[in-house]
Amino acid sequence: MKPVLSLVIPLYNEEGNILPLAESAAAVLAGLGRPHEIILVDDGSSDGTAAEIAAAAARWPAVRALPLRPNRGQAEALLAGLRTAEGDFLAMMDGDGQNDPRDLPALLALVEDGGVDLACGWRTDRHDTRLRRLMSRVANAVRGRLLRDGVQDSGCQLRVMRREVLTALRPMELMQSFVPALAAGAGFRVGERPVRHHARTRGESKYGLGRLWLRPALAMIGLWWRQRRLPRR
Repeated sequence: MKPVLSLVIPLYNEEGNILPLAESAAAVLAGLGRPHEIILVDDGSSDGTAAEIAAAAARWPAVRALPLRPNRGQAEALLAGLRTAEGDFLAMMDGDGQNDPRDLPALLALVEDGGVDLACGWRTDRHDTRLRRLMSRVANAVRGRLLRDGVQDSGCQLRVMRREVLTALRPMELMQSFVPALAAGAGFRVGERPVRHHARTRGESKYGLGRLWLRPALAMIGLWWRQRRLPRR
């Protein structure tokens, strides 16, 4: 049966996080009472991620694996998963255990109610280091003024959108951080609501200072320049 909702989770060396996350996501989506799928994208991991994804797929019928080789980065892994998804509504989240699947129904409701095409999570109570919170606050303020995407927390990867919004996404540096801007720039309606956020308990963050600051800044300027030259939807 064709899924109504597809959840895409890109993963890179997240051994230990996958089974707990898949269990939680499977329970939440089953509670919706509608056909769904959970796509776990293995982005060229070098640890036990592939084996853990296989175990999740064997345990929960809604889970399917999408292996990518070699490692392509989170943006390409996310886009590959979204393009593989079959649902009318597409959801996405990080695989490090910091996003909470229990927030997905509320985000889906925002989209289904017809008020927005893309509903984004807003981490109002973040469980990150003080440095990461500070850098995120500054980056969000600059990004909001430059790209005018209408969200407080573009870095939150917990989102639900209508399938049509996929047409606005394209391969680019750190695309996952600019999904709201790409959607808004294409004329789609973007909304936001507070969501839970948890401290990472397993594995290591894949984002150093270069990926948290310099690369997003360069990507943001490039996106701003391109969107100035594009007609709105």
